[in-house]
Amino acid sequence: MEITIPYIKHKFEEFNQQMFAGKLPMLPIKLSDAKTFLGVCTYKKRIGKDGKVEKYDFALRVNTRIELSEDEIEDTIIHEMIHYYIGYNQLEDTSAHGAIFQQVMNAINEKYGRHLSISHKSSKSQKKQAVDKKQHYRVVAVVRFHDGRKGIKVLPRVLPSILKYYNGVLSAKEVSSITLYMSNDIFFNRFPNSCSFKVHFLDENEIMKHLEGAEQMKCDGKQILRNK
Repeated sequence: MEITIPYIKHKFEEFNQQMFAGKLPMLPIKLSDAKTFLGVCTYKKRIGKDGKVEKYDFALRVNTRIELSEDEIEDTIIHEMIHYYIGYNQLEDTSAHGAIFQQVMNAINEKYGRHLSISHKSSKSQKKQAVDKKQHYRVVAVVRFHDGRKGIKVLPRVLPSILKYYNGVLSAKEVSSITLYMSNDIFFNRFPNSCSFKVHFLDENEIMKHLEGAEQMKCDGKQILRNK
């Protein structure tokens, strides 16, 4: 699901009325492409007139790099709204997810059937999904095996490295062919860029779907010729 600032604002207002009696002021909302968190409520600290530390200048950041379901996005927003509620009201909790946080979280889960949890960092599987969404031209080797398997390898855009991989893998008796492409499809951003003799096995339809419109390159083992 695509996450946008208008969507987050809409959900913030909805949950604010529903769960926080409409008492949380709207705060700046930003999108993030970090790999380590799903959402975060940031703030600054200063010494107030009473000499106590107070929190101010709140902002909400929501991750757009990791693919989340609608329920996960909503739970992320609510989770950070609890942090905002505690900070905005200058409440002193026992820890980042201490007694006050857990009390509010448990009440929301029970009353509204949510699935909020203390841990709100991205999981290992979600980190694997986190990909750069910018377009970069990459050299993609499609490797076909005699047993019918197909796979890909993203290679450095350096001629010696490409030739080393091409000649090394093609010499393996299990390999039937290697085809080189130049592609800027963001699908390939998720794969390591190296010349190690390794192949990521994928369905051929999936491979060719993302190579549609890519430039095919010819290689004779000594040089690479690009189509003009």
